[in-house]
Amino acid sequence: MIRVAILVLLGTFLVACSSGPRFLTYDGPQVTQIRVHKSARVMELMHFDTALRSFNIQLGGNPNGHKMFEGDRRTPEGHYVIDRRNPRSAFHLSLGISYPNEEDAARAEENGWRPGGDIFIHGRGPNVRRPRGDWTDGCIAVRDREIEVIYAMVHDGTPISIYP
Repeated sequence: MIRVAILVLLGTFLVACSSGPRFLTYDGPQVTQIRVHKSARVMELMHFDTALRSFNIQLGGNPNGHKMFEGDRRTPEGHYVIDRRNPRSAFHLSLGISYPNEEDAARAEENGWRPGGDIFIHGRGPNVRRPRGDWTDGCIAVRDREIEVIYAMVHDGTPISIYP
């Protein structure tokens, strides 16, 4: 009987200490747009003209200018949509951004470049504890607990505008 009680307590402790993502629920106003202001390092979740939440962000390691080609470490600028979710992301949780759009792909092809892809809004995950400055390969990063909130609030198909 004591062994069972110890095992139950140990199991409860391990679950409580787990660093896996929490899947939150949200029942507030719909997020109708995401606005990212790269120069201010801020992302806003909007319900029409009202900001519901705002988050400090970190960007690609080369944050100035629009993403032009694979490997340039820039965060894209322009208008996209959230087009996928990754509940098993190496960066805690992540929401995919529809980069490259037709204009991005055409520009890259015209210059003989590969446009790149796999641009996400994501957390830090277990391997990035205290990043300094802009550190991603072109994504938009927030804290793990913040991506849990964003993941709950934002649906696939939500427009995202990324400004310089």
